[in-house]
Amino acid sequence: MNSPTPNISPDLPQIRQLDDAAINRIAAGEVVERPASAVKELVENALDANARRIEVAYADGGKTLIRVTDDGHGIAAEQLPLALSRHATSKIDGSDLLDIHSFGFRGEALPSLGAVGRLTIRSRAGAEGAQIAVAGGLTQPVKPTALSQGTVVELRDLFYATPARLKFLRSDRAETQAITDVVKRLAMAEPFVGFTLRDVSGGGEGRVTFRADPESGDLFDALHGRLARILGNDFADNSLKIDAEREGFHLTGYAALPTYSRGSALAQYLFVNGRPVRDKLLYGALRGAYADFLSRDRHPAAALFIDCDPHLVDVNVHPAKSEVRFREPGLVRGLIVSALRHALADAGHRASTTVAGATLGAMRPEPTGPRVYQMDRPSLGAMRTAYTAQAPMQMPEPEGFAEASVPSARVEPVIEPDVEEPADQPLGAARAQVHENYIIAQTGDGIVIVDQHAAHERLVYEKLKRQMAENGVAAQALLIPEIVELSEGDAAILLAQADTLSRFGLTIEPFGAGAIAVRETPAILGEVNASAMLRDVVDELHDIGDSQLVQEKIEAILSRVACHGSIRSGRWMRAEEMNALLREMESTPHSGQCNHGRPTYVELKLTDIERLFGRT
Repeated sequence: MNSPTPNISPDLPQIRQLDDAAINRIAAGEVVERPASAVKELVENALDANARRIEVAYADGGKTLIRVTDDGHGIAAEQLPLALSRHATSKIDGSDLLDIHSFGFRGEALPSLGAVGRLTIRSRAGAEGAQIAVAGGLTQPVKPTALSQGTVVELRDLFYATPARLKFLRSDRAETQAITDVVKRLAMAEPFVGFTLRDVSGGGEGRVTFRADPESGDLFDALHGRLARILGNDFADNSLKIDAEREGFHLTGYAALPTYSRGSALAQYLFVNGRPVRDKLLYGALRGAYADFLSRDRHPAAALFIDCDPHLVDVNVHPAKSEVRFREPGLVRGLIVSALRHALADAGHRASTTVAGATLGAMRPEPTGPRVYQMDRPSLGAMRTAYTAQAPMQMPEPEGFAEASVPSARVEPVIEPDVEEPADQPLGAARAQVHENYIIAQTGDGIVIVDQHAAHERLVYEKLKRQMAENGVAAQALLIPEIVELSEGDAAILLAQADTLSRFGLTIEPFGAGAIAVRETPAILGEVNASAMLRDVVDELHDIGDSQLVQEKIEAILSRVACHGSIRSGRWMRAEEMNALLREMESTPHSGQCNHGRPTYVELKLTDIERLFGRT
């Protein structure tokens, strides 16, 4: 006798239609993750309303109050109830979900916020202002209000209707930092719009924690000023202008020099059609562009903007709209890598100015005693008397004694001045070599200290790369081809990249279903575990849609060869050799940093040196 299955109930569950309040709370869980998510949605609505000035006020990290005020075109009184209904929007008509030119288009933000908090909207689109309020999904009728222009959206007691979500919020400080990050990212995307962030936790007017006035000038001037305001003058002074276009994609922005690298990826800001995104494809392309200039524990700093036809990118991937999907991801990645590498090559030997600042900071002595104020100093007459008393006496030279012999010390050869004036060359003329490792050069307005080993290492490396590009990568044929078993999907992905891999000496061919035959490997790599390499390449192709693994391995070998073939520390150099090294650095791209991302030289201006010695 068969026993009934315990998982099957005799009473079938009934399918029910959820009410609007439950639906809105569920939607709010996707759209509104934390107070910063609410700020993002409200500020984006203000930008879509063509606002020129936006103020964001918050209290207790946004948990008790979020208020966004703008001077946009506002909402008509009869449209306010519709604005609080789900999937109601003025941004699109629904005919083409790819033709999106605005931040918002889903029509979920306002009803979601009203479902989990106490939401009030005051707006003026005509002669009179109107107000509507909703709390926990219950909407109140529209009533008149006093307002000069624009819209004021006030959200109080976020997640009061869903207390479980409130428990998962972080500290007020952490939530405040997240709000600040959201506002700064949107401020980068809109340099012609003014932003103000105000903390009103203590009541009253509160205090302004961030302010960015509208910028003027062309796009690059405005963006440069906004980035200097948000990321600091050091980034603005040490960043390179990026402007490239390829097959409908336009890349603009600024990328920092390799010597201005960071310890984390927090200084990387990416935008697609003005929308801040966090896309692993774009982050991987940025990392790949700097792969030849930074060590693995350093990260580039950049603010890059990709503009394209909306039909070439899908922004409707996630309700938060922070992820995008490109129709041709390989094209976008190639544009980023090539544009950044061209900009870095055009920078030549330029290094970050922060290197000199760090050097001067290390030279300044720390105060060792109590500060001496003016009233504590002796008078001028007393100091002159003390100097006279302490002056050495002039003794007459003794007669009848031979000249005292002094032990001879090692004297470095005096370097004759170069025939060229120091100001004629960016890195100046060599004047001395100290500790058989550092070259001291004099420029027209300062000095340059060069690490001879690091500089020559980069020069040799760039020469080896040029030779590889001109002559190709030598391939070593395997006596017996190595067969690598993969899934059919992974094998198809690898075979699609066969031509690219063969340019770097890795030749593969199909060998039945899901199998690949490796016939040649790069000769410079020596003995290669072909199976492990192919699996790593497949992982990269799955992760970012492209693979630079083989090229990176080859360049790592070239870097190692350059390190062993460059001028060693401790070698004495003649004047002409040092000057030749300086001239070659000036004509070689990327010579401002070694193969590991460290600076190859430090430039100190004469004004900084005089300030160091208190002469100014």
